[in-house]
Amino acid sequence: MSSRTPGAARRRNFVDKQSPKAFRALVQTSEAVRATAADAGLDRTTVELINLRVSQMNGCAYCLDLHTRSALRAGESARRLGVLTAWRDTDMFSDSERAALALAEVTTDPTNADAQASAYEAARQLLTDEQISAAIWVAIAINAFNRVSIMSKHPVPPLSKR
Repeated sequence: MSSRTPGAARRRNFVDKQSPKAFRALVQTSEAVRATAADAGLDRTTVELINLRVSQMNGCAYCLDLHTRSALRAGESARRLGVLTAWRDTDMFSDSERAALALAEVTTDPTNADAQASAYEAARQLLTDEQISAAIWVAIAINAFNRVSIMSKHPVPPLSKR
């Protein structure tokens, strides 16, 4: 059966492997974003919370697995990770983390101008301009990685390979 036959089961290209130069540029951007976040004073756990919340919104299993492990290594608790989807409904997150998460959400789904304005105004009360910019850049970067993994159908590694 030809791979061009309609309905033929075919593995998707891993776009990161198919276009390594473009992927390396994305990795370099991510490294610059990580440095920007550190320079702005966003701690590693906040960065990982942003990575996870955006990946939850996008439904990226590969990035959820990767960044859950990264968050745990950075000292985040399993309990807070377990309630991250409902961060608004618990007092487990600091005001600055809430501001960063709200910015991440409106960056991921920018269709509601009122939500954008509200998230940005709340963030201005709690975060520096540098932290606001860094949080938005973290969300932009993980959104790009989510799309690479989703469109490539990157598999989550089996438990035995961790």
